[in-house]
Amino acid sequence: MRNSALEFVESTQRRKDLAEFRPGDTVRVNWKVKEGDKEREQAFEGVVIRKKKGGVSASFTVRKVSYGVGVERIFPLHSPRYSTIDVLTHGDVRRNRLFYLRDLRGKASKVDQQEEQLEVAAPAAPKAEGAAAEPKAPKAKKSASKKEAASKAEEKK
Repeated sequence: MRNSALEFVESTQRRKDLAEFRPGDTVRVNWKVKEGDKEREQAFEGVVIRKKKGGVSASFTVRKVSYGVGVERIFPLHSPRYSTIDVLTHGDVRRNRLFYLRDLRGKASKVDQQEEQLEVAAPAAPKAEGAAAEPKAPKAKKSASKKEAASKAEEKK
């Protein structure tokens, strides 16, 4: 059982404006960089390859390829040093840790995009009375090769 004082301090450190993302998603993290007395935002865009749980110490790892070199950066999830996490695309992956992407090059290292689920649209207006709802006959499949077509023609004779 955890100390209630410790839980209170951790609850004050947690961010409330977290974006929902998973491993495989492409995100842009706008990180605040301090140079001298000036502060600016620097975007780091890549694929989330790991999301580590752990309360206030939770973190996530983003990987990108910059000029042919793979770059990974670990961001604390509840850090005040970033302004926003923008989710650009949702990836369609079946794993929680995508470390296998480190070994892949080129198009093979791309993560498939998840198809957006569309909401069910309102039913279309009813058809005119003259146009009865007749089921359409399925189209005949075309044969895959000339040899199959020739053999079918011989069987019919």
